[in-house]
Order: sequence, then C-alpha cells, then structure tokens
Amino acid sequence: MWLLRLAWALAALSIMASSGPSPSPGPGPTVPPPDKASIFADLSPAELRAVRTFLMSRPELGLSLSRGGPLAKNTLFLVELLPPKKRLALRYLDQGGPQPRRQARAVIFFGGQAEPNVTEFAVGPLPQPSSYRPLRFKGGRAIPFDARPMTQLEYELLHRTLVKAMEPLYRLLRDSTGFWYHNCSQRCLTFSDIAPRGLAPGERRTWMVLQRFVEGFFLHPVGLEVLVDHRDPDPGRWAVQQLWYNGQYFSSPQELARRYEEGTLVVAHLAEPPSQQLFSSYEPRGHFATETPTEVHGAKVCEPQGRRYRLRGNQLEYGGWSLAFRLRSSAGLQLFDLRFNGERVAYEVSVQEAIAFYGGHTPAAMQTKYMDAGWGMGSVTYELARGIDCPEVATYLDAHHLYDADGPVRFSRAICIFELPTGVPLRRHFDSDFQGGFHFYAGLEGQALVLRTTSTVYNYDYIWDFLLYPNGVMEAKVHATGFIHATFYTPQGLRYGSRVHSHVLGNLHTHLVHYKVDLDIAGTGNSFETMDVRFENISNPWSPGARVVQPWLHRQPRRRERQAAFPFGKALPRYLLFYNPHRRNRWGHARSYRIQHSSHAGRVLPRGWQEEKGISWGRWGGGAPMGLILPPIPHRYHLAVTRHHENEPSSSSIYAQNDPWEPLVSFEGFLRDNETIEDQDLVAWVTVGFLHVPHAEDIPNTATPGNAVGFFLRPFNFFDEDPSVASRSPVIVRPLDPPTFSQLEIQRWTPASPGPCVAPEPFTYNGTYRQE
Repeated sequence: MWLLRLAWALAALSIMASSGPSPSPGPGPTVPPPDKASIFADLSPAELRAVRTFLMSRPELGLSLSRGGPLAKNTLFLVELLPPKKRLALRYLDQGGPQPRRQARAVIFFGGQAEPNVTEFAVGPLPQPSSYRPLRFKGGRAIPFDARPMTQLEYELLHRTLVKAMEPLYRLLRDSTGFWYHNCSQRCLTFSDIAPRGLAPGERRTWMVLQRFVEGFFLHPVGLEVLVDHRDPDPGRWAVQQLWYNGQYFSSPQELARRYEEGTLVVAHLAEPPSQQLFSSYEPRGHFATETPTEVHGAKVCEPQGRRYRLRGNQLEYGGWSLAFRLRSSAGLQLFDLRFNGERVAYEVSVQEAIAFYGGHTPAAMQTKYMDAGWGMGSVTYELARGIDCPEVATYLDAHHLYDADGPVRFSRAICIFELPTGVPLRRHFDSDFQGGFHFYAGLEGQALVLRTTSTVYNYDYIWDFLLYPNGVMEAKVHATGFIHATFYTPQGLRYGSRVHSHVLGNLHTHLVHYKVDLDIAGTGNSFETMDVRFENISNPWSPGARVVQPWLHRQPRRRERQAAFPFGKALPRYLLFYNPHRRNRWGHARSYRIQHSSHAGRVLPRGWQEEKGISWGRWGGGAPMGLILPPIPHRYHLAVTRHHENEPSSSSIYAQNDPWEPLVSFEGFLRDNETIEDQDLVAWVTVGFLHVPHAEDIPNTATPGNAVGFFLRPFNFFDEDPSVASRSPVIVRPLDPPTFSQLEIQRWTPASPGPCVAPEPFTYNGTYRQE
C-alpha cells in the first residue's frame, strides 16, 4: 500500500510542477559593445611582431637579438600593451569620444654603451607603428641598468661560470651526492638563484643554491650555496666571492676542495635518490585507511544546457556583469570597465605584485626576498590542464608574450573561463510550520563565473582567480601551491622553519599580494568612509530602572589619504565603504560598494630596513630593532586609498626585485601629499597575504586548502534589492494541502532535469610554449 501512495504522490508532484510566470523584463542593460573593450585587449602576435620589427629597424637604437652573443649589447626585453589614459578611455566609452590611439610599452636594455641603462618607450600607433617616445616614472628618475630583470642569456652565462668554478669540487660533489656540476650528462646538479642580488644599489651579486637535478629538484639541496658577482658586462670578469657548505663559509672553491682533500671538512653524505616514488614526485604512494575508491573519476563540473556566459573578444558577460580583461606579461590579469547591469563599478582591478620574504640559517635563505613582478610574473602562464587546473568544459584561451624573446611566444590554454557551482546556495530558506510541515521552501543555487590563470614563478605556482557572482559581488582570490623554497637542513635552521626530509628545511616566509582597485561607484566622484560597531549603555525605555547595552553604527568619513591608510598591526575597520555622495538608492542611502578582506597579512620586515623600501605598500609600521636607527618612514597598509593620477598606474615595477633599496616606484609617494579624497576619483590599494611555516605536509607540494587569500567587492545599498532576483534559477516549493502535504506546487524557471553532463573526450596535454 505504501508503494501505491508513493506513486500517487509522485504523480501529483509531476502534475503540479510549474514553470511559473516569467517576471516582466526590466529595461535593457547598457552593456558596451565588444569592439569598445578592444582598447584594453592585449597586443596580438601581429602587433607584437610589428613593434619589434619597427624598433629593430631604427639604427639609432642599435638593437641586437636577445638570445646568444655577448651580454654588453642593446636588446628589446619586453613588449606589451600600454593601456590608454583613463580620461581618454572614459571619453570614448561613455561620451562618444574618439577611440584612444593604440600603443605598446617597450622595454629596452641599453647594455652596449659606455653608461648602460634601461629605457621604456611608448610605441605607436598600432597596428603599424611609426614613432616612439620615452616613458618616465613619477619623479623622472632613470632606470639603473643593475635593476633590470634577469634574462635567459645571463642565466646561460651564469651556468658557464658555475661549470668552471665547480670543477675543483668534482670529487666532493660526486662522493657526497652522486651528482656533479661540470661535464655531466645525466647525474647533474642545477641551481636556484636568490634575489635581491646584493645588499645595496649598484650590486649584482647572487647566491645560488645547488640542487640535484631530479623531479622536484627544489626539494633536493646538496648543502652547497655559491655567491657570484656578475655585475660586470664582461662575463670573463665574473667571480665566485663566497661559498657556504654544510654550515661553514669558504672564500673560494679551491679552499673548500682543499679542506675536503685534507679530511678536515664535515661532509654531508646524501642517500641515492630512488628511481621510483621519489618523495618530491606526484607518483602515488601509500593507501587511505578507508579504502574508498580514488582510481575512478571524482565529481565534475558540467554545463547541461550549454554555457551561460558570453565571450566576445576580450569582453566577458555573465548575468549582470560585463568586463574587459587582459593578461599583462609584466604582472598578470588586469580587468577593465567592470559593470553590473550596465553601470560601472570599477574602472580597473588588477594584480600589482606578489612577494615572499624568507628567513633562514643559510646565506641564500636569509637573502631570499622575492618580488615576483621582477621575474615576469605575468609571462609564466603555462598551459592549464583540462579537468585539473580548470574543468573540462571551460573555455581556454591562448596568450602571447614577447618577454626576453626574439618574437612572440604562444602559451597555449593560458587562461580559462568557466561557471563554477559553489556547492552552497546563493540564498535559501525553509519556512517551518513547527508542526512537522512547512509553509514554503525557496532556494537559489550558488554559481559564479571564474576567470583564471596561473603564474609558475620557478618553485611556486600562483592560481589567480576573479569570480563574478550573480548578486553583484566580485571576488579576487589567489591560491599558493607548488614547491616550497627549501634549503639544506642544519640544526640551527629549525629556528626558521621545519625539517621536512632528511636534509631539507622548509623555510618560513610571508606571502603578500597587492591589488589595484580603481573604483567608479555610479560615477568617478566617490568618497570613502569606514563603519564599525560601538556600544551604548542607555536606560531601558520600556522598563524603568533597567539598562540596555546595545551596539550602534559608528561612521567615520575619511577625508584625506593619510586617514584612509590602514597599517599592519592595527585593527582594520570591518566595513570599508566607497560611495557616491550624489547618488542614492530607493531607500535614501548613498550608493556604495564595500571592500572585504580575506587575509592574514602581516609584517615582513621592520619599517625602512633596506629591501623593505621596495614594497612600501606592504611595509610594517612597527618599531626598529634594538640599536638600529631607521628613518621616519610611515606605516604600511592593509588598505590605502589615494586619488587617481595617470602617473601612478602601478604600485610596483619589474625593477623592484633587483633594486629594492632605491625603488623607482615608491608607493609612499602616492600618499605623501595627503590629498583630499572627498568626491574624487579614488583608487583602493589592497594588500592580502599569509604567513607560511612549511611543514611535512608540504611534501611534495603545498596544497591549496587554507592557502588562499583575497578580497571581495560587495554592494552595500548600491541596489534597491539583491540583484540576483533577476536570475531564473530559483526553486520555490509550496504545499497545496497542509497538513497532509501530499500535493506540492514546485515553481522553477529552468528545465526539471539538468540532463547528461561531462563530454567523453580523453585527457590531453601539450605543455609547450614556442616562438611563432
């Protein structure tokens, strides 16, 4: 009998299911046509080639090929889009003005002259360039030649220097590691280089960590670190200045070799690495105690009725969202003209810099202060693996970089776009009748559109995401994974990290990531205020003699830039509100957006200390170490708000890594004049990060759970209600015959069944990136 009743109930459910009345459409959104987004598009391969050909043809520049030949020559290092000035872009986007002239940014290393330097140029107009002019940093400072990023040619010359220098150490390295550096074929050593390259401006001295060249070589230091001075343009004059081996310093390879031959050296003998299941490899080993299956595919993302987003050129549309995007070779993803239902929320949201500052007992560890824009953070966007890095159904886009190359290099599947089920409803409610039944259930499934790329900066892999939610929320997020930066284990090293293998120390470090958020909340005239809770103790109006302690909202307008800079070490107000003082929603509130941090960022160095000057956006405002006198440099910030200026396009540069002591871009200078920020075009500079103390579970790789930081842009009275009510994806269930609940009305505006899911194509991967 119960089976008959169940069948009748199911039939009733099927009969009463309703697609529901379709809400009347509102006014059409004013999304810009895709051709307008093209002013922000990356340079095409043809444009990259055109810029290179034009510059190479100019005899006054005297350019040579980047690869091969001497170091002392003039070379074209980088070509990428030079975005239009904001005022010209807005005139074109909003007022029907002329299209801004399309230009390239070109970086040239002038190494073949008496006084070498680096110069940046604006080259245009594209697609057929005919002129160039120098670009200047704020303050007009020239770019020191020693501040330039490393090139493949310089690495090749460093390798040759090490081959010669390591020859006296052949027996020591062979006997202690089974590998060696010079004249090797299969059992070779390699190296990882450390930056910054010295201790003061004008230096170019690099510590190099020698490692066994096996899979995951970052986890295989052999206990030898070498300091090479390579400032001279003639590699024949490069020299090894110091060595560190197993806790001791030596002045030359010959001294170290002599100590080994005399038998007075404490030698670190390393075990032979296994041919299979090496601890630094991804090969499976061990078993889960539950023995639940892992040899079959897990859950997958699918698009049962097709894609719900639109990609036209570099313009992306999803629900109420539209934006333009590009992938800068210098620093990574950059979003422009973010709109919701046609209204601009932000003109630009972009990654500026990612740093990792370390501590350790070895010289390489204590010197490691990585600033990844100086390593071409946006150019190392290698192929994304379908089904792992992004879902199989994602849209994959290639990227083309001209970075330290003699032509454009195509990086296949460098970007992916996909809709992601969040696994949690966007919103839902079960309305109980508290008698075993309910009045209604309603829910809206949670989804977001993801724009993703990765940066593999040697050992670390950063996964960069921008997520668009249907309720007007945007999230910027970065996951850190890849190999830890490890050094050789010594007992003294435990002060600076964890022993993670027999001869491997995982060194503590702090990750900081900096974003630029150029907000235009319902227009360019914006103001900024913070809001938090305070408490009041008042008489209870409905109970004489009693008291009420309750919270109230404390709003604090921030009228000048200094008032809107929030240093590390102090509590950050919980509501950071950017609003348009002239525009209000239906309920009388200033239309606002909120920045909400998802971060554990903290100090990396005491303020003003040497390399810390290169990351003034991430400095700490704590006191100086005992006995150290430091200049009075202001605090550094979770968030700083400044006026928009065309000559302040970025908070960092590709030159900060190799000259952090006198940085070309001083973020502190953005705040020095303490301008008013009331009813102005504002930029929010957001710092997020976390402390990473490596541990055994970071072997073989750091895992993404718990290692993600970012921030949200959330509407706060910008709309009259949650804009996701425009979605046709909710489900509403109402009982028709309480209290029996045998008949239900199910309202939905999508097909009753999602249908079949994942496409059957097998996994493929290429992994090459080649000049075309």
